[in-house]
Amino acid sequence: MSTEESFEQLLNEEGNLNQIHPGAVVKGTVLEVKDNEIVLNIGYKSDGVVTKQEYSNDSSVVLTEKVHPGDEMEVKVLKVNDGDGQVVLSYRRLAQDRSSKKLEEAFNEHRVLTAKVTQVMSGGLSVVVDGIRVFIPASLVSDGYERDLNKYADQEIQFVIIEFNPHRRRIIGDRKQVIVAEKEVKKKELFERIQEGMIVEGTVKNLTDFGAFIDLGGADGLLHISEMSWGRIENPRKVYKVGDKVECFIKEIKGEKIALSTKFPDQNPWLNVEEKYPVGSIVKGKVARMTDFGAFIELEPGVDALLHVSQISREHVNKPSDVLSVGQEIEAKVVDMNPEDKKISLSIKQMDTDSEEGQDEQ
Repeated sequence: MSTEESFEQLLNEEGNLNQIHPGAVVKGTVLEVKDNEIVLNIGYKSDGVVTKQEYSNDSSVVLTEKVHPGDEMEVKVLKVNDGDGQVVLSYRRLAQDRSSKKLEEAFNEHRVLTAKVTQVMSGGLSVVVDGIRVFIPASLVSDGYERDLNKYADQEIQFVIIEFNPHRRRIIGDRKQVIVAEKEVKKKELFERIQEGMIVEGTVKNLTDFGAFIDLGGADGLLHISEMSWGRIENPRKVYKVGDKVECFIKEIKGEKIALSTKFPDQNPWLNVEEKYPVGSIVKGKVARMTDFGAFIELEPGVDALLHVSQISREHVNKPSDVLSVGQEIEAKVVDMNPEDKKISLSIKQMDTDSEEGQDEQ
């Protein structure tokens, strides 16, 4: 070897020495793949070695299936000399560094991320983004109280990073913000689209003694118990259950409050009562409720008629409950009709009188 060639070689080795230092990122070509390590030519006087532990956190990984001689790899230098003259390298840590950089950018830009839930704990959820663990506290999993977080196991969820401290291994995610933001968008779109009188379909979200809250896809509307039927309803839970689909119309919009109804005007049972229950006809009904002055008889859901205490019998009756009971079926004669005021008067006494007069005529 000439003096000139020796000098050039020394310069190249010195250049490589400057590049090969702990923390440096270098490229190499795979020379050999063993069960527990990968040997790389990194253009240095010594080869580099990536152990299985420094390739992946997954102990089940088979190196010979993942890497092959001739492959190019970009790695991070951990040590220039492992004691045996080889350079210690890491593929895993370089990937983590780059993933950490991406997470930091997502944190600074408040970017929405998507990742799979890898672990469910009593205090929250753990997701992994490019090999880095992000913790989402239970209070930030949803915009409401979550009784059981197990339903999120192995599910992909969206979230934002609200705390980024990789040195303390503390990276906190927030799914609640994403949900709230999405709901605000849907709410705005819903209120721009709906108007009073419009027929809509929704899903029963919650039931109370006074009504049902219907999810309209952006906001909830209240279907009050008095608007569920033209007839009488004792409890909303006897009519609906959570998850039921409901077709209704928007009765009123007041600010962000939406009042709903299933009492469609064209189905109002009072529209043709004069035809169904003309004055003088004999009708059947069921005792719905009683007062001291009379009993209200349900002729059909939504249509009640008054049977006054004086019209119950030809004999004197002190109060309806002395001779009638709620749920009892009776027959009576329609003696008066006022559809505008939704009033129908019945009489059993008159029906009995008519019957006797008919018998006398015979």
